[in-house]
Amino acid sequence: MKHSFEQTRWSLDALLPAREGAAFEQLLADLEQQAAQFEAERERLAPDIGVDEFLALMARYEQLGVILTRLGAYAQLWFSEDTQSQPALSFLGRMEQLTTDVQNRLLFFSLWWKALDDEAAARLIAASGDYAYYLESLRRFKPYTLSEPEERIINLKDVNGPNALVKLYEMITNRFSFRLTVDGEGRELTRAELATYFRDPAPEMREAAYRELYRVYSAEGPLLAQIYAHLVRDWASENVSLRGFDAPISVRNLGNDIPDPVAETLLTVCRENMPLFHRYFRWKARQLGVERLRRYDVYAPISAAEKMYPYAEAVPMVLESMAGLSPMLSEHTRRVFADGHIDAEIRPGKRGGAFCAGVLPGLTPWVLVNYVGKIDDVMTLAHELGHAVHALMAADHSALTFHSALPLAETASVFSEMVLNDRLLAEEDDPAVRRDLLARILDDAYATIARQAYFVLFELAAHRQATDGATMDELCDAYLDNLREQFGDAVDVSDDFRWEWIAIPHLYHTPFYCYAYSFGHLLVLALYRQYKAEGASFVPRYLNILAYGGSASPAHIIGEAGFDMTSPDFWQGGFDVLREMLDELEAL
Repeated sequence: MKHSFEQTRWSLDALLPAREGAAFEQLLADLEQQAAQFEAERERLAPDIGVDEFLALMARYEQLGVILTRLGAYAQLWFSEDTQSQPALSFLGRMEQLTTDVQNRLLFFSLWWKALDDEAAARLIAASGDYAYYLESLRRFKPYTLSEPEERIINLKDVNGPNALVKLYEMITNRFSFRLTVDGEGRELTRAELATYFRDPAPEMREAAYRELYRVYSAEGPLLAQIYAHLVRDWASENVSLRGFDAPISVRNLGNDIPDPVAETLLTVCRENMPLFHRYFRWKARQLGVERLRRYDVYAPISAAEKMYPYAEAVPMVLESMAGLSPMLSEHTRRVFADGHIDAEIRPGKRGGAFCAGVLPGLTPWVLVNYVGKIDDVMTLAHELGHAVHALMAADHSALTFHSALPLAETASVFSEMVLNDRLLAEEDDPAVRRDLLARILDDAYATIARQAYFVLFELAAHRQATDGATMDELCDAYLDNLREQFGDAVDVSDDFRWEWIAIPHLYHTPFYCYAYSFGHLLVLALYRQYKAEGASFVPRYLNILAYGGSASPAHIIGEAGFDMTSPDFWQGGFDVLREMLDELEAL
C-alpha cells in the first residue's frame, strides 16, 4: 500500500507527555527524589568499591541522565520549531537552569571517577560491559578537570554565558527575512527559500540572492561579530587558561577521541587537494561559457532547467534507495515518518538548515528539514534520515554509549547520499543527465570536504585573533584571505563574502565541529569504494559500523573496517575517488 507523504510539523509527544500540569510536575518531583538519593551515595565511593555496587550506581546515574536528556531535548526541539516563541524560549531557559542544577549535584560522581587511580579504574572498566568506553572517555579529560566547586561555577556560567549568547544568535538570525525580485515580483523569503536561488540557472539571480543574504547579515555584523568574539574568548579562558589544553581545537579533538596530529593530517591533506577542486571549477566555468567562475557561481547548475522534486516523490526515492542497500535500513527510515518525527514545513521563525536529533536509545529520532523541492533538498533529506538510521542501529547501547563521536556521526548520513546518488545515476542513460548528477556529487564533495575544512582553518586563525582583541573588520579580512587561498585563481571572490563566517551557525554553537564533515565524507568515499567492489557482502560490515554507536573509539571502529586514520594515504584515498569521478565527468 502506498503511503502519502506530506510536509508536516513533527510531534514531540514521545519525549514528554506534557510540558505542564500534574504529570509534568510529577516527573520533576521524581527527578528531584532520584537526584537526592544518588547524592546520598557519595560516601560509598571508594577505590575498592565492589563491581556490583558500582554497576548499580552506573545504572542509576544513566537513568538520571535519561530524564535530563528528555527535558533538555524537548526544550531544544520546541525552540527549533519556532525560535520567536516566547513560551518555548521561557521553557528552554527553565530547563537549562534545572538540568544544570541537577548536573552540578551529580558532578561528584564523574570527578571521583576521573580522580581514581589507574589500577582501580581498570578493574571496574573491565567489568563494566557497555559502559566501558564511556568510562574510558571520561578519564581522557582527567588532566583538564578542575575542582568540584570550580566545575560547578563553570556549569552555572555556561547557562547564562556562552549558551545564552548562542541562543541570542539563533533568535536574531532566525527572525531575518530576505527580499528578492523573482519574475518581476518582490518576494519576502526565509533563509531556506533564499538559498534555493544560490543554484538558480540565471547568474544574476545567484548574485542577487547572495548579495541579499549578506546585506541582511552585515546589517547586524557588529552585533553578531561581538557575540562571536565573546564566545571565542570564553572558550579560550575556560579551556586554555583554566583547564590547560594546548590549543582551542584540542578540546574538540579530545571530545571526538581524535588525536591532534590526526586532525592536523586531515586538514593538511584537504588543503593539498584543493587543486582538484580548482580543476573542477575550471571545467564548470567552461560548461557555463565563462572565463572564470565567480563565488556566486560555485553551485550553479550545468543545465538551464533544474528538475523539482515534490516532497511526496522525494520521500519514496530515499526509502527505495535505503531498501536497495538494506531492508532493515529502509524500515528504520520509515519509522521517522510513521511516528511523526519529521518537521519538513517552511514557516517563519523555524530554525534554518537541517538536523537530526537522535535523543535516546529506544526513541525514534527527530528530523528537521526546510524542504523546498530542489535536488539538494532531496539529498539533505537522505542525509538527515541517514543520521536517524545510525541512531536506530545503535539503539541496543546504553544512553551513555549510544551517540557516536562526531567524526563518525556523518558516516550513515553521507553514505545515504551516496546510495541515492548511485540510484539516480543508474537510472540515467542520457549523458547530459549523468553529467549533471556527477557535477552535483562534486559540488557536494566540495561543500562537505573542502569548504568545511577551510571553516576550521579559519577558526584556528580567528580564535587566536579574537582572543588577542581582533576587530570585526580584521576577522572579516582574515575570512576573505581564507576564501582566496581556498579558491586560488579558479574562482573570483567578491568582497561581500567577507560576511559569510557570521552566517555559519556551527562556528558559534560548536567550535571546530566542521572537520567532522570532511572526516565523514572522506571515510564514506573509502567505504563506498569497498561497497562497489564487494556488493552485498560488504553490507553486514557497514551495518556493524553503525551498530557501534559510541561504544568504541573512532580508531577502533575505522581500524576494524580496515583503515588507518593516522595515515595521510587513507585521506588521500577519498580524493582519489573524487578524481576518478572528475575524469569521468570531463570525458562525457
